[in-house]
Amino acid sequence: MSAWIRMLSDDEADGTLKSALDLARTPHGTVDNVMRVHSLRPSTMRGHVVLYRACLHDDTNTVQMWFQEVISSYVSTLNACAYSYANHWTNARHLIGDEARADAVEAALQARRPEDAFDGAHLAALRYAETLTLRPGEVRKTDVDALRDAGWNDGEILEINQIVGYFNYANRLLNGLGVTTQGDVVGYYKKD
Repeated sequence: MSAWIRMLSDDEADGTLKSALDLARTPHGTVDNVMRVHSLRPSTMRGHVVLYRACLHDDTNTVQMWFQEVISSYVSTLNACAYSYANHWTNARHLIGDEARADAVEAALQARRPEDAFDGAHLAALRYAETLTLRPGEVRKTDVDALRDAGWNDGEILEINQIVGYFNYANRLLNGLGVTTQGDVVGYYKKD
């Protein structure tokens, strides 16, 4: 466990915290530091878990899972959040399933040049993510219209918006409290 504030271990947990920790457990059976950093305030941990799972890893979302993880990785790159980038790029790479394609996407994200790896609807979504992350006061109806014109439906536009908003929240939580992946199992998917 690593952060600039105290994080309680499972052994230190009272009933309320134990319940929140159980809710936050990953498929690995662990509680990642992104959630454990809330251990002094279990109610924010619960809220964070629910929001995270609604934005990503929800079977009702229709934006492809691999692209949800690409959006997550791009926002985390723009915010210089090493924690979220490590986890969500690992997920994106796994879901892309093609090392050469994943390498090209990663290079484009790191260079902040998504147009080097994407076009059409995907590029429009990443451009929207960049504007909403770096210049939120400049987002206009025309930005949403551009997503619709590129082929995203309104439900998918909402999903994209929520992923971007969630990662801006999470990146600031993590960067603002010095949370690292020390002790975490990096990535959502279990290794075979």
